[in-house]
Amino acid sequence: MANIKELRGRIKSVSNIAKITKAMEMVASMKLRKVQNRALSHGPYTRTLYGIMEHLARHVGQDAGRPLFQTREVKTIGVLLVTSDRGLCGAYNANVTAQVTRLARQLEAEGKGIKLKFYVIGRKGYTWLGRRGYEVVRFYAEPTLDQLDFKMARIASDDLVSAFLAGEVDRVVVMSTAFRTASRFEPTTVPFLPLSSLTPEHDTSFAASGHGDADSKAALNYLLEPDVESMFDAIVPKYLQTVVFDSMLESLASEMASRRMAMKGATDAASRMGKELRKKYNRARQESITKELLDIVGGASAVS
Repeated sequence: MANIKELRGRIKSVSNIAKITKAMEMVASMKLRKVQNRALSHGPYTRTLYGIMEHLARHVGQDAGRPLFQTREVKTIGVLLVTSDRGLCGAYNANVTAQVTRLARQLEAEGKGIKLKFYVIGRKGYTWLGRRGYEVVRFYAEPTLDQLDFKMARIASDDLVSAFLAGEVDRVVVMSTAFRTASRFEPTTVPFLPLSSLTPEHDTSFAASGHGDADSKAALNYLLEPDVESMFDAIVPKYLQTVVFDSMLESLASEMASRRMAMKGATDAASRMGKELRKKYNRARQESITKELLDIVGGASAVS
């Protein structure tokens, strides 16, 4: 059994760790409350915009020769990967990067020689990809995800569109984490380009990933001026930027929720460990006192 001094030091260390994790849990809870409200309020806008885009795409279709609709042979897939900048958030980053592993294994099993190019938001994802030798085209370091604004989403969206139009990538997907509730968040892969997924014969992607809903597919009965084609061309950039921004916003909310759960688990574990150490400390202290009393009684008996 450890001596009393050692146990006292371990109890103090565990107590200090519990205070730190408790403080981090409170900070994560405060940030989650702010980001959660922002994500939930942004959801209806995203779903409505998706419904408008889907409605317009049904009228425009793929016959207009728009380059963002062109489906070509896939030789390179561009991936926008959204992770966190810091750790201590449980399995949040591991769940996101697991999607990359599954996609890479699937492509390897198909044996078509399809390459992956990454556009990364979050230092954890950038580090993870670098260690495994993946090609990172661009890492968006500034501003950090905690200081998320629409400008960052616009830059990332424009880079992805430019790469697709230049033929550098033949398909683009967004790998992030969808925020459902404060205790439920799921890694998702959302098709980004080409936009053929918006047409009736390709009813997948954004809505299927949980971002859309049944209301977004309802008939939108209103007049458009000057015409459908002009409106569609004007809304496409805003739609793509909104998809990226929504993924970033939900990922940030998921990160804070995961960090809060992880820190709560760490605090509870530290509390349990502290109780066990205090039991050992009290037992060791009692044994020490008993031993001292026996020595005193034995000495007194010897004198008498």
